[in-house]
Amino acid sequence: MSNQQSKPAKKEKVYMYGKHALSEALTHAPRAIRKVFLDPSVKDTHLKELIESANIPCATLKENGASRVSAGAVHQGVIATLDPSAILVPLESFLKTLDTSKAPAIVLLDEVQDPHNMGAIIRSAAAFGISGVLIPERHQVGITGAVVKTSAGMTFRVPLVAIGNVNQTVRLLKEAGFWIYGLTMAGEHPLAREHFNAPACFILGNEGAGVRKKTRELCDVLLSIPMHPRCESLNVAASGATVFYAWSTQHEEALSGTKNSIATSQE
Repeated sequence: MSNQQSKPAKKEKVYMYGKHALSEALTHAPRAIRKVFLDPSVKDTHLKELIESANIPCATLKENGASRVSAGAVHQGVIATLDPSAILVPLESFLKTLDTSKAPAIVLLDEVQDPHNMGAIIRSAAAFGISGVLIPERHQVGITGAVVKTSAGMTFRVPLVAIGNVNQTVRLLKEAGFWIYGLTMAGEHPLAREHFNAPACFILGNEGAGVRKKTRELCDVLLSIPMHPRCESLNVAASGATVFYAWSTQHEEALSGTKNSIATSQE
């Protein structure tokens, strides 16, 4: 038997990029940023002040620094290392912040794979007053630079909630009083006819397979989005935005900025 002790697994580095995304992170979740790399050509005084104020280590972005991000990414001379765990909150803690008497809405991702779809969903959730986005640990794209960029920095404004098993989470949400809505092409309930008068959880499924069968069976309602025959379907991000908007039209407080559905603010 070996006497060597196994070394703890290193946290995977996530590189985020772009001035706006970093500004949002430094303003709303500075603890998530480990280090910033700036190209010497960057003259953004406000951004530099945010970095200094948050006491974040800063280094010069070298010529090969762009290799840290995906090909074609517009980094604007700004790259930072991100700790995703610093912006994920446990489900139990998150639920304690919600005032369910205000009928809030949350989103549960069910094996969404494309980071651009995930980023767009988070951005739409922010736009239409959704209280949080639930992200499974497995079979689901995590928080990446592309997610942060596509979300326009809303990754740091909308609560992101770490969950384990999706179906167990759905059962827990039902016990907490949430009405579970699955978005499916074959849903029997047209979106425009639905009245969202209870806490709502919208489940968005995989880009190809949609919401999984066992999860669909746990849903209270399977929603469909009626559309012109010339279009077979919407992608998951567009579907999510459509549903979030429809929900928000019945909850004007969601767009007021008063956060009436949240009992206590999150730090």
